[in-house]
Amino acid sequence: MEPLKADSTLDSLAAINKYVMDAAAEAGLATAAAYRLRLAVDEIATNIILHGYLEAGLRGSIQLHGRMDDTTLTLVIEDSAGAFDPRSIPRPDDLDLPLEQRKIGGLGVYLALEGVDKFHYERVGDRNRNIFVMNRSPSVPAK
Repeated sequence: MEPLKADSTLDSLAAINKYVMDAAAEAGLATAAAYRLRLAVDEIATNIILHGYLEAGLRGSIQLHGRMDDTTLTLVIEDSAGAFDPRSIPRPDDLDLPLEQRKIGGLGVYLALEGVDKFHYERVGDRNRNIFVMNRSPSVPAK
């Protein structure tokens, strides 16, 4: 899979989502798994753009690349915004309450991380690396 480099603008989300869905199709992911992956990547990419770049008054880019083997599809988002580990956001403690009684914030990241089979974060030099892993059906060969 060829890497994608996108500007740190909300307009880039369409290209990022297309990359994710194309990778999911190439990997033979089931429709539900593909959409969970798209939701996860979209949530993290949106947060990077809004909070990591725009709110901080920064400009930059997001790089997205994928790799596939016989058992997994892995997508990696890299950016040079400030260090932020999405796993540092606590699990919402009000999930059992009606929507109108819940606090605002944190649910999107929670759903994103819960929707993928594995999620890893690492800070490498001055770059954030968010790693999403989805299990592939063993009957679908790697291309």
